[in-house]
Amino acid sequence: MNPQETAARIGALLERSDPANAGLIDEAVRLLVDLYGDGLTRIRAILAERPDGAEILTRLTEDELVASLLLVHDLHPVDLTTRVTEALERVRPYLGSHAGGVQLLGVEDGVVRLRLEGSCEGCPSSVVTAKVAIEGAILEAAPEVTSVEVEGLQPENQRGLLQIQPYGECPVPVP
Repeated sequence: MNPQETAARIGALLERSDPANAGLIDEAVRLLVDLYGDGLTRIRAILAERPDGAEILTRLTEDELVASLLLVHDLHPVDLTTRVTEALERVRPYLGSHAGGVQLLGVEDGVVRLRLEGSCEGCPSSVVTAKVAIEGAILEAAPEVTSVEVEGLQPENQRGLLQIQPYGECPVPVP
Protein backbone atom coordinates (compact mmCIF):
# COMPACT_ATOMS: atom_id res chain seq x y z
CA MET A 1 0.00 0.00 0.00
CA ASN A 2 1.42 3.44 -0.87
CA PRO A 3 1.59 6.25 1.73
CA GLN A 4 -1.46 8.09 0.38
CA GLU A 5 -3.57 4.91 0.47
CA THR A 6 -2.36 4.17 3.98
CA ALA A 7 -3.23 7.68 5.18
CA ALA A 8 -6.67 7.41 3.55
CA ARG A 9 -7.24 4.02 5.21
CA ILE A 10 -6.24 5.40 8.62
CA GLY A 11 -8.63 8.33 8.13
CA ALA A 12 -11.45 5.99 7.20
CA LEU A 13 -10.83 3.82 10.25
CA LEU A 14 -10.78 6.85 12.55
CA GLU A 15 -14.07 8.12 11.07
CA ARG A 16 -15.71 4.76 11.78
CA SER A 17 -14.48 4.62 15.37
CA ASP A 18 -16.86 4.95 18.28
CA PRO A 19 -16.98 8.59 19.49
CA ALA A 20 -16.94 7.27 23.07
CA ASN A 21 -13.42 5.97 22.42
CA ALA A 22 -12.16 9.09 20.62
CA GLY A 23 -9.88 10.12 23.51
CA LEU A 24 -8.29 6.68 23.70
CA ILE A 25 -7.79 6.54 19.96
CA ASP A 26 -6.26 10.03 19.87
CA GLU A 27 -3.87 9.11 22.67
CA ALA A 28 -2.88 5.84 20.99
CA VAL A 29 -2.19 7.61 17.68
CA ARG A 30 -0.20 10.37 19.44
CA LEU A 31 1.88 7.81 21.34
CA LEU A 32 2.57 5.84 18.17
CA VAL A 33 3.62 8.99 16.29
CA ASP A 34 5.84 10.01 19.21
CA LEU A 35 7.43 6.54 19.25
CA TYR A 36 8.30 6.73 15.56
CA GLY A 37 9.57 10.29 16.05
CA ASP A 38 11.89 9.13 18.83
CA GLY A 39 13.14 6.33 16.57
CA LEU A 40 13.83 8.74 13.72
CA THR A 41 15.62 11.10 16.11
CA ARG A 42 17.91 8.25 17.15
CA ILE A 43 18.56 7.28 13.53
CA ARG A 44 19.49 10.88 12.72
CA ALA A 45 21.82 11.03 15.77
CA ILE A 46 23.55 7.79 14.73
CA LEU A 47 23.99 9.14 11.19
CA ALA A 48 25.47 12.37 12.59
CA GLU A 49 28.25 10.29 14.21
CA ARG A 50 29.29 8.74 10.91
CA PRO A 51 31.60 10.44 8.40
CA ASP A 52 29.14 9.63 5.60
CA GLY A 53 26.06 10.33 7.74
CA ALA A 54 25.14 13.63 6.09
CA GLU A 55 25.31 12.00 2.65
CA ILE A 56 23.13 9.09 3.80
CA LEU A 57 20.59 11.48 5.35
CA THR A 58 20.47 13.49 2.13
CA ARG A 59 19.83 10.31 0.15
CA LEU A 60 17.09 9.34 2.59
CA THR A 61 15.35 12.69 2.14
CA GLU A 62 15.12 12.00 -1.58
CA ASP A 63 12.55 9.32 -0.72
CA GLU A 64 9.11 10.95 -0.50
CA LEU A 65 7.90 8.82 2.41
CA VAL A 66 11.08 9.23 4.47
CA ALA A 67 11.15 12.97 3.78
CA SER A 68 7.54 13.33 4.91
CA LEU A 69 8.23 11.40 8.13
CA LEU A 70 11.22 13.64 8.86
CA LEU A 71 9.04 16.70 8.24
CA VAL A 72 6.32 15.49 10.61
CA HIS A 73 8.91 15.24 13.37
CA ASP A 74 10.77 18.45 12.43
CA LEU A 75 13.89 16.42 11.61
CA HIS A 76 14.30 17.27 7.91
CA PRO A 77 17.90 18.42 7.38
CA VAL A 78 16.98 21.04 4.76
CA ASP A 79 15.30 24.17 6.10
CA LEU A 80 11.95 25.39 4.78
CA THR A 81 13.26 28.40 2.85
CA THR A 82 15.85 26.28 1.04
CA ARG A 83 13.25 23.69 0.06
CA VAL A 84 10.92 26.43 -1.25
CA THR A 85 13.80 28.01 -3.19
CA GLU A 86 14.67 24.63 -4.74
CA ALA A 87 11.02 24.10 -5.70
CA LEU A 88 10.94 27.47 -7.44
CA GLU A 89 14.13 26.60 -9.31
CA ARG A 90 12.36 23.51 -10.66
CA VAL A 91 9.47 25.60 -12.10
CA ARG A 92 11.62 28.43 -13.47
CA PRO A 93 12.25 26.66 -16.81
CA TYR A 94 8.49 26.31 -17.35
CA LEU A 95 7.88 29.96 -16.48
CA GLY A 96 10.87 31.05 -18.53
CA SER A 97 9.56 29.20 -21.58
CA HIS A 98 6.62 31.62 -21.40
CA ALA A 99 8.79 34.72 -20.78
CA GLY A 100 7.87 34.79 -17.11
CA GLY A 101 9.46 34.25 -13.75
CA VAL A 102 8.90 34.21 -10.02
CA GLN A 103 10.68 35.91 -7.14
CA LEU A 104 10.62 34.62 -3.57
CA LEU A 105 9.82 37.55 -1.27
CA GLY A 106 9.92 35.55 1.94
CA VAL A 107 8.78 32.62 4.04
CA GLU A 108 7.30 33.31 7.45
CA ASP A 109 5.04 31.28 9.74
CA GLY A 110 4.30 28.76 6.98
CA VAL A 111 3.31 31.45 4.47
CA VAL A 112 5.31 31.76 1.24
CA ARG A 113 5.19 35.21 -0.40
CA LEU A 114 6.02 35.50 -4.10
CA ARG A 115 6.00 38.01 -6.95
CA LEU A 116 5.42 36.99 -10.55
CA GLU A 117 7.75 38.59 -13.09
CA GLY A 118 7.85 39.20 -16.82
CA SER A 119 4.84 38.12 -18.83
CA CYS A 120 3.40 36.32 -15.81
CA GLU A 121 2.95 39.62 -13.96
CA GLY A 122 -0.64 40.81 -14.49
CA CYS A 123 -1.47 38.01 -16.92
CA PRO A 124 -5.06 36.76 -16.48
CA SER A 125 -3.91 33.15 -16.43
CA SER A 126 -1.37 33.93 -13.68
CA VAL A 127 -3.76 32.60 -11.05
CA VAL A 128 -3.81 29.26 -12.83
CA THR A 129 -0.03 29.35 -13.31
CA ALA A 130 0.51 30.14 -9.63
CA LYS A 131 -1.91 27.45 -8.47
CA VAL A 132 -0.87 24.63 -10.75
CA ALA A 133 2.85 25.00 -11.36
CA ILE A 134 4.25 27.12 -8.56
CA GLU A 135 2.03 26.19 -5.63
CA GLY A 136 2.15 22.52 -6.57
CA ALA A 137 5.95 22.48 -6.62
CA ILE A 138 6.17 24.32 -3.30
CA LEU A 139 3.68 22.07 -1.51
CA GLU A 140 5.42 18.98 -2.82
CA ALA A 141 8.77 20.17 -1.46
CA ALA A 142 7.38 21.73 1.72
CA PRO A 143 4.03 20.23 2.77
CA GLU A 144 4.12 22.21 6.00
CA VAL A 145 3.51 25.43 4.05
CA THR A 146 0.07 26.72 5.00
CA SER A 147 -0.41 29.14 2.10
CA VAL A 148 1.23 30.66 -0.96
CA GLU A 149 0.54 34.37 -1.47
CA VAL A 150 1.40 36.03 -4.77
CA GLU A 151 1.90 39.79 -4.57
CA GLY A 152 -0.55 41.74 -6.72
CA LEU A 153 -2.50 38.65 -7.70
CA GLN A 154 -6.18 38.63 -6.80
CA PRO A 155 -7.66 35.33 -5.65
CA GLU A 156 -9.92 33.70 -8.23
CA ASN A 157 -13.07 34.45 -6.24
CA GLN A 158 -12.20 38.18 -6.08
CA ARG A 159 -11.41 38.78 -9.74
CA GLY A 160 -13.66 40.90 -11.88
CA LEU A 161 -14.84 40.06 -15.35
CA LEU A 162 -12.62 38.00 -17.60
CA GLN A 163 -9.94 40.18 -19.15
CA ILE A 164 -9.53 39.34 -22.83
CA GLN A 165 -6.09 40.26 -24.12
CA PRO A 166 -5.03 40.50 -27.77
CA TYR A 167 -3.30 37.34 -28.93
CA GLY A 168 0.32 37.21 -27.87
CA GLU A 169 0.19 39.43 -24.79
CA CYS A 170 -0.29 36.61 -22.31
CA PRO A 171 2.02 33.76 -23.29
CA VAL A 172 1.21 31.46 -20.35
CA PRO A 173 -1.37 28.90 -21.54
CA VAL A 174 -4.23 27.90 -19.29
CA PRO A 175 -3.85 24.16 -18.59
